Amino acid sequence: MAAPGALARGAVPGPPTRILDRRFAAQLVTAAQGLLERFGTPDAPGLLKSLRQEADEFPGLFKEALRPEFSDAGMYVLRGLPVEDASLGPTPTGWSVAGDAGALWDVVLLLLAAAMGHPMGWRGQQNGRMVNNIVPAPGHENEQTGASSTVLLAPHTEDAFHPRRADLLLLCCMRNHEGVATTASSVRLTDLSPEDVAALSRPMAPILPDDAYTSSALPDEVHAGAGTVSPQPVRTLWPTPDGLTIRFDPAYTRFDGTDPAYRAAYARLEAELSRVVQAVALEQGDVLVVDNDVVVHGRVPFRSRYDGTDRWLKRALVHVPHRRGRPESERAEHGYGQPVIDPYCDGA
Repeated sequence: MAAPGALARGAVPGPPTRILDRRFAAQLVTAAQGLLERFGTPDAPGLLKSLRQEADEFPGLFKEALRPEFSDAGMYVLRGLPVEDASLGPTPTGWSVAGDAGALWDVVLLLLAAAMGHPMGWRGQQNGRMVNNIVPAPGHENEQTGASSTVLLAPHTEDAFHPRRADLLLLCCMRNHEGVATTASSVRLTDLSPEDVAALSRPMAPILPDDAYTSSALPDEVHAGAGTVSPQPVRTLWPTPDGLTIRFDPAYTRFDGTDPAYRAAYARLEAELSRVVQAVALEQGDVLVVDNDVVVHGRVPFRSRYDGTDRWLKRALVHVPHRRGRPESERAEHGYGQPVIDPYCDGA
């Protein structure tokens, strides 16, 4: 792989780009094809259990080059997967009809995730699939989910409501002919006062599950499986030895009951995240790797056509074992009853 590099955009550096060596790309694709031939579908339990063994056979140089650097940028673009329109088929008109469309790239993405940590998923999202298809869907244009298109998808931490949210988010570009940008802002590039950081480090406001999940928010309680649970206030920011970290999803945050100092600090944080935002227009075969504790991400509005050529991303989530830095208080959170899938731990 080439050494990471960046292009300056004003005072804010752009995300580093790492170029995937063609030999490594070919090895990834060959390994993914072999797993699909053996197991038939990306979510087969045997395939998921085999990911670690396959990833362990990657050259050490390859795995070292994939290793995320938890720097102030908080993200990088991996470029060079040989994704081509001719082999993809049309962009699905919603995740529920996607099936195994682009299944080879599901497995490639899972192998990349396994080289970085533990691939993980959610039983309550997209029928428990480990790789999610992010495509515009008719009737969902104005939602604050990945199925939207005509509205700005507000910056957010992925699955901010849950204490076991991913450490890393991987977004792989299948198709993006119009250059629709993913937005990304690193909290470590913001300029916040110590007073604002202190105000936002208090657990003041709950973050609810977003509309992509099977649970639904109620006025005073949130449905969780067979029962109900009360929303729990969480911290928005917390300092670590490596720098500031963030848990942020304003579209699903309840601000009633918060004090003026918290709301004013939150507004300044939103302004700062807007100031340092990067517009990352992923190209076909790019993978955006995001530190989910440092970078909030979203998407600019676009007009979907539903003609098979719309923007199409695939999403995978990674848990990095033994990574530290989140508040100990998160261990007591209920996560609104949403179970995590970890094929290395829960017998998936």
